[in-house]
This record gives sequence, structure tokens and C-alpha cells, in this order.
Amino acid sequence: MSFLIIILILCIFISIFLGRFFISPKMFFDVLSDTIKGVENNPIESSIIFELRIPRIIMNILVGAGLSISGAAFQGIFQNPLVSPDIISVSSGSAFGAVLAILLFGMNSYVIILALLFGILSVVITYSLSKVRGESSVLSLILSGMVITALFSALISLVKYTADPYDKLPAITYWLMGSFSSSSYNNIKIAVIPIILGIIILYFLRWRINILSLGDEEVKALGMNPVYIRGFIIVAVTMISATCVTLTGIIGWVGLLIPHICRMYIGADNIKLIPSSCIMGAIFMLIIDGIARTATSSEIPIGILTSLIGAPFFIIIFKKYRSW
Repeated sequence: MSFLIIILILCIFISIFLGRFFISPKMFFDVLSDTIKGVENNPIESSIIFELRIPRIIMNILVGAGLSISGAAFQGIFQNPLVSPDIISVSSGSAFGAVLAILLFGMNSYVIILALLFGILSVVITYSLSKVRGESSVLSLILSGMVITALFSALISLVKYTADPYDKLPAITYWLMGSFSSSSYNNIKIAVIPIILGIIILYFLRWRINILSLGDEEVKALGMNPVYIRGFIIVAVTMISATCVTLTGIIGWVGLLIPHICRMYIGADNIKLIPSSCIMGAIFMLIIDGIARTATSSEIPIGILTSLIGAPFFIIIFKKYRSW
């Protein structure tokens, strides 16, 4: 764990320098020293560091940690290593709310509001649908999530079809590919409470996730209600995932890939896996966003990179560790 924290600190330090405008270590410490002393100096470098780089790094950490810990929690409670936060349709619901807001109102605060509302609505519909025939089971919840995800994906396509191809459609398409380009302190204020709160909840429930992985009958035998525990964890994951999608668009593979990488070295014990996935997710997102900002002259959408890197890497570890 301490090794991961050291790597995270190193990645944060390196990320400050990376970008189309290179910031040298000397320049960074000069600006930092002047800021601490209250001296007005190097306004361009100061603006790049404090208004662009640092908010973006904070958003990288929040989103990477949030998506990764959500994936680890879901894989534990659903007893399936192929489960990710998308399974209960929160990502597709939030994405539909955002693209609908872009179509109707443009890129403004309505995007955040509608994305959060539809993310929550999609989970409510999914959970309600899974209980149509009585008590909700893991299988019925997953199947309901697949159905609602398909529905919202179709609605997203419908919105794209009706959008102005010269104005709204490019904005919708770019947003769906995922990006940290809109990172700001205002967005951090929106993201920090639900994401941190969700992470704290999952951290303190990590031993219960171990118990849930034994199966509902064993959980009931221990005097616990698996439905309530699972529901509480789903609420925490929904809060995290909806917030991430709201602010950065759809960033796939993080919640699926990172828990697998951690499981390779740490094992399946969620007491260690949950915090390790959280830190590893932040490291992964910092590295991927660093590549997105520096690989080409224009910024590569983060969702494209996570898919290009995540899919082949997952195939490799899936073939090597098929016993999972």
C-alpha cells in the first residue's frame, strides 16, 4: 500500500509538468515560492499551474479512484469479476441526461443537473424492474441493468440523430468520448463531496463485501440482510459513477481493469483490494491523462485511450488468469 502511495505522489508531481506547455521543475518551484510569498510574478506559468494543471490532477484522482473502487465493490457483491459500474445502467442514464441537456440548453450547468437526475433515475428503474417478480436477485438486477442500458443507449442515439450536425452534434460526440478538459475548481466542488463520501462508505463496508461474496444464504446465516447491504453499496457506487460521468463523460474500462490488476498482486480480499484499487485507479488515470495531453498536438479524448489500452491488456490478463 505504501508503495502505491509513493507512486501516486510521483505521478502527481510529474503530471504538473506535462502538457502542451512544458513546466520545468525549477519553474514550478519558483512559481510556488512566489505564490507563498505573495509576490506577483510569472502570471502565465502561475495560471497554467494553478488554474489548469492542479484542478485537472485533482479531477484525475477523484474520477480514477471513484471508478476503480466502484468496480472492485461491484465485482465483490455480484460475485463476478466481469462486472463494472456500468452494469446497473448508471453510466448510460447519466450520459443520456447530459446529451439531452446539451441538445436543449448547450454546454452549461443543466448538463450536470440532468446527468445526475437521469443517472439516479436509471438506477431506480433498474432496481424496480429487477423486483417485478418479487425479491430482487443478483441475476435479475444484472439483466435489468443490461435492458435499461440498451434503452438509454438507443435514446442517446436518437438525441444524436436529431441534433444539429454543425453545432450540437460535435459537442455531444466529444463529450461522450470522455475528457478532463473542462476540469475546474467549480467542478471539483461538485465532484468532491459525492465521490469522497461514496469512497468512504465503500471503504468502511469492505469487510461486508467479503461476506456478500460468500452468497446470500451464508450472509443470512450470519444474521445480516444481504438486500440492505447490497442496496447501500449500490447507492454509494451510483453516487460516485453518476458524478464521474456528469463531469468527464463516459470513461470505460477503469472500473473493470484496475480491480483485476490489483487482484493479481494483492488477492481477492476486499479489505486490501478496495483501498488498493482506489489508489491504483488514481495512478492509472493520471498516467492516461498525461498521455492524452502529450501524445499529439491536440488532446486525445480520454475514453478512447482507456479503451485502446484497457481492452488488449484485459485480454492478456484474462488469458493468463482464466481461473478468475
